[in-house]
Amino acid sequence: MKRTMFIFVVLGVLVLSACGSPASNDSASQAIGTLESVPAEYAGRTNPLGSDASTNGAKVFQTNCETCHGPQGHGDGPVGQALDPKPKNLAGLQTVASDDYLFWRISEGKPGTSMVGWKGILTEEQIWQVIAFVRTLK
Repeated sequence: MKRTMFIFVVLGVLVLSACGSPASNDSASQAIGTLESVPAEYAGRTNPLGSDASTNGAKVFQTNCETCHGPQGHGDGPVGQALDPKPKNLAGLQTVASDDYLFWRISEGKPGTSMVGWKGILTEEQIWQVIAFVRTLK
């Protein structure tokens, strides 16, 4: 009887913990974490393009970013599922990250993750277009 009760308690705790915690990329606060300071080389940069650049940015994003970050930037792309750590939820990140932070991270990547630097692969204009698109994500 005690063993059966113990098994039910353990199973109940497992079920409740699985149901009660959000997925790693579902919550904006988990997607964001603490943002590092932008290096001087990138500090203060702002997007020189208008919001209309998001149309071209969507195309660049679809070609280069969607497989990891997913179509809506939630970090749920098919390749991203196999990565550790998982890709950032860009829809949440864009609400708190400055243009210079996004430009820096896209250009240089992030050590310790699968986020590669796109500088030299994408033009500066394409990176700014992607940032304009990321700003539309919800």
